[in-house]
Amino acid sequence: MRLERLNSDKIKIFLTFDDLKERGISKEDMWHDLPKVHQLFRDMIMEADDELGFQAEGPIEVEVFSLPAQGMVVIVSKSFNNDDLFDDDDDYIEMQVTLDECDDILYKIDDFEDVIALAHKLHDLGISVGKLYYFDNKYYLHFDEETDELINDFDLLVAVLAEYGNPSTMTSHRLIEYGKVIMNHHAVQQLYHYFVEKETSH
Repeated sequence: MRLERLNSDKIKIFLTFDDLKERGISKEDMWHDLPKVHQLFRDMIMEADDELGFQAEGPIEVEVFSLPAQGMVVIVSKSFNNDDLFDDDDDYIEMQVTLDECDDILYKIDDFEDVIALAHKLHDLGISVGKLYYFDNKYYLHFDEETDELINDFDLLVAVLAEYGNPSTMTSHRLIEYGKVIMNHHAVQQLYHYFVEKETSH
């Protein structure tokens, strides 16, 4: 579990599926077992208090984004809408939970040589799609819903991506807004063509 403070009233929590498993929660529980989910968020908010000094008394809003390969991004915000409805009991946390499932796969890769090596391996597996971005001195390989149907073995794709990079907790919307697009379509095919094929043909 990774905690990050976004501002004085908002934090971001990233949970891998292993983190959820350790807490006895499956991905399906996130959608069906609300008492268990609320308890998970209470525990996380207590940890955020210890680690970041994020004190959540009264109402808070919890937004959960489920990412297929990475895990879950949880945004916790203090809500000031209904202050007068709550008493001063510090142990009381009222939650409004929003769940949103995202089918995007987004991996962060530190080094361009690794991007090329990854593209080579993915190309050999018959994968040609994807988009490549550059943001904050890192490279990001993005597979969205449109490309999912072109990928036969989802688990294999994720396993190969994990060899060369790390799942990104950033939303693809933020990356699209602030990052620089290097290759907007068929990134794996283009990388292979320019940096593997041409190199070997010399």
